[in-house]
Amino acid sequence: MKTSRRKLLQGAAAIAAAGLAAPHITRAYAQGARQARFVPHGDLRVLDPIWTTANMSAYHGAMIYDTLFGYDGNLQPQPQMVGRSNLSDDKLTYTFELRNGLKWHDGSAVTSADCVASLRRWAVKDGAGQHMMQRVKDIAAGDDKTLKIVLKEPYGLVLEALAKTSTPLCYMMKKEVAETDPNTQITKHIGSGPFKFVEGEYRPGSRVVYERNPDYVPRDEPASGIAGGKRVYLDRVIWDIIPDAQTAMAALMSGEIEFFEIPPLDLIDQLKSAPGVKLEVLNQLGNVGYGRLNHLHPPFNNVNARKAALYAINQEDILRVGVGNPAYYKVCGAHFTCGSPMEVNDGAEFLSMPMPQRQEKAKAFLKESGYDGRPVVVLQATDINFMNQAALVIAQSLRQIGMNVQLAASDWGGVVTRRSVKNPPDQGGWNIFITWGGGTATSSPINLFAHSAVGQNAWFGWPDNPLHEQLRNEWALAPTLEARKDVIHRMQKNMYDYVHDIKLGQWVGPVAYRGDRLKGILPVPEVIPWWNVQRIG
Repeated sequence: MKTSRRKLLQGAAAIAAAGLAAPHITRAYAQGARQARFVPHGDLRVLDPIWTTANMSAYHGAMIYDTLFGYDGNLQPQPQMVGRSNLSDDKLTYTFELRNGLKWHDGSAVTSADCVASLRRWAVKDGAGQHMMQRVKDIAAGDDKTLKIVLKEPYGLVLEALAKTSTPLCYMMKKEVAETDPNTQITKHIGSGPFKFVEGEYRPGSRVVYERNPDYVPRDEPASGIAGGKRVYLDRVIWDIIPDAQTAMAALMSGEIEFFEIPPLDLIDQLKSAPGVKLEVLNQLGNVGYGRLNHLHPPFNNVNARKAALYAINQEDILRVGVGNPAYYKVCGAHFTCGSPMEVNDGAEFLSMPMPQRQEKAKAFLKESGYDGRPVVVLQATDINFMNQAALVIAQSLRQIGMNVQLAASDWGGVVTRRSVKNPPDQGGWNIFITWGGGTATSSPINLFAHSAVGQNAWFGWPDNPLHEQLRNEWALAPTLEARKDVIHRMQKNMYDYVHDIKLGQWVGPVAYRGDRLKGILPVPEVIPWWNVQRIG
């Protein structure tokens, strides 16, 4: 007789309630009580957190690398690898002195030359870095512990760019590694951060292992966000890649794992009643879904085709199947995150139109675009529920207005690889892929690379709109919150006019972990930190 996964969950709950553990779990405790097992939202396929904006790679980066500055729990930039800093009176020269005790995992000292090379590589790939570098005259090392960023003009977002948690984070790497072409993935993974990557135990699709870095010297301040003292109390952190969410839930409830990043919201009630399991929302602004359109190739190189897709795709339909519980999601017309200081809804009036009316508008836009019936390739990540369900809904929505849609199914690692391909869809490229970003990152026109519209140098989809870039510059230079909000109104409307991308709604979701075994988990937007975490049982 075949056992259903829901019965498996019920069995796991019964085991947990009875205080029992399978023999292999007991042995795991005996072998290493100071370890934690974590099921993240996807597989780690790319080990270069600068080359890609994939969150999994950013999580990996936060384990083994460190940053010059880091956002604290109030999203304020604080020194991290930097011990002392100074800004010249004319606001043109930042001088940073590295703090004592910084070592690479191979035992060599971190130098300013390493940081200069890292800054230059990161700035090529990151939207905030690109924006900053337009105003940078030079980045140079002084002595081994001192580096300078010299500006052409005053720019108030330097520390914010270096400290941000949105991908790619400004991780520091050894000079020999950081000198790798930014468009080529690194092959050596030597950081200076609180954990070491155990490359010999890395199994893509199955397992990632990190060990405590005994040479790491934390800052004196309490840990806050990705800033402060990153004190490591665990000897090992093991990522178990379990694509099936119900299997992962069963493992959490039975005690085989300690932390499950994205439990299915329709089964939250079971977790609430599971002994030892704690639910907690670590990211209060939640996540914002994106439908990225490829602006390089037909049909979405035509603005009317993009508008057809915009009108045809219904956020509510996607959220209903991709998130499930309406208590955790909302339709949002703001490109810069509902609930953030930059929330405006200019241009989003169409969201209140009845869907039949929207579909008729979409058909008219599609006809005006001259669409010739060619296949529209939608990348479908089958191992991540929201992306999988969103792809199915988007495909059906576009078919209803007359598009010939083909789903290209793979795991998320396959999507991450294929989305970087600029070839036409019939030559290995694509037309649409689905992803999401943290609400904090999405609220900034500069920090989120996905908000750039610089054509071939933009994020995947490669939108190109000079007015948008002009407005992003105005926003960055605006002196007050009110002035920035004024720019956002114009920017938001323009983004809907040229259809930068298609927002797919906003949601929050709790993580689930064994509160009877772990304490000290920090609420950090866009990163799951493992410093400060202690094993208590």
